[in-house]
Amino acid sequence: MKLLSVVGARPNFVKIAPILRALDAARQGRAITSVLVHTGQHYDSQMSADFFSELEIPPPSHTLDVGSGSHAVQTAEIMRRFEPVVCEERPDAVLVVGDVNSTLACALTAAKLRVPVAHIEAGLRSFDRRMPEEINRLLTDTISDLLFTSEESANENLRREGHAAGQICFVGSLMVDALRVYRPLAARSTIRDRLGLTATDDYALLTIHRESNVDVAATLTQLLSALADLARELPVIFPAHPRTRARIEAFGLGRFVERRSRDGTAAARGRLTMIDPLGYGDCVRLMSGAQVVFTDSGGMQEETTGLAVPCLTLRDTTERPVTLTGGTSVLVGNDPERIRAAARSALCSGRPPATLPPLWDGHAAERVVQTLLQWL
Repeated sequence: MKLLSVVGARPNFVKIAPILRALDAARQGRAITSVLVHTGQHYDSQMSADFFSELEIPPPSHTLDVGSGSHAVQTAEIMRRFEPVVCEERPDAVLVVGDVNSTLACALTAAKLRVPVAHIEAGLRSFDRRMPEEINRLLTDTISDLLFTSEESANENLRREGHAAGQICFVGSLMVDALRVYRPLAARSTIRDRLGLTATDDYALLTIHRESNVDVAATLTQLLSALADLARELPVIFPAHPRTRARIEAFGLGRFVERRSRDGTAAARGRLTMIDPLGYGDCVRLMSGAQVVFTDSGGMQEETTGLAVPCLTLRDTTERPVTLTGGTSVLVGNDPERIRAAARSALCSGRPPATLPPLWDGHAAERVVQTLLQWL
């Protein structure tokens, strides 16, 4: 069996690492060939190379180096560069992860070459087609042959859309797999010391990157203003995505943030402290110790649920409703008053009970690999 796995962006790296480990464990005399392709959608060392090193992901067999571009340009360029790889490798299946442009581009290329496609995190729906990720999810699922899901709502969505029961495989959350596998990595992190945070210091963590939050100056202004106000009561650590940092500079919003290095400089007291993107271990270490996490990341909604940390999701919709009903996430949108009220409520309430949704048990990758072996 030859399986070609595709990654392109930071969330993909975290999810593919447990699968590659499970594939290695499953070999044991079986003729399994694993080919990894990195599209280069995220190419900054802090967003890509550092993750490969930390998560012990083997070097990719093929790197497409597509870089940045509009959604159309990036998707087309990935397809153009991925097609020769599929023709050369002749895999039995292509495994795509998540909902980024690389996911859709490589699934579409494989489907047109009549290579079976398996999609990790299938069936997740925000029902907001203004989100490019929602378009990627819908189209990828439509052309995929095997659909691996992380929660029951995804199963329901796929059934409602007409997918056959035999295509849908409920396996659980790969983000929780990664939390468990790489717990020692997070435990070794010195990020709190490097930011000048003692063992007893309280703080919040912030990440924002979605177009709806960072591409409109008025929206980004009100978000940063609200969080800067909260930072006067509780330090807020803000690892900034390169795209978000560029928007802050372009819109002249530097007055809301205190710039700090992630290495060797203490976090500012009473300020919204912007630092460079973090590696996986550092990010999990900060997340696990935070009083509250502010984010628009779907992956962090899963991770905070896995860590039992309050999560205020800076969106009006989510494709992961189980994190609202059975996890720690609350939707707060980007209205400043709503954010402030929800933050104070979360800080007063403390940590929620440590419960996990069904199959979020750290064995999702094993179920994925077992299913692939049987399927192929």
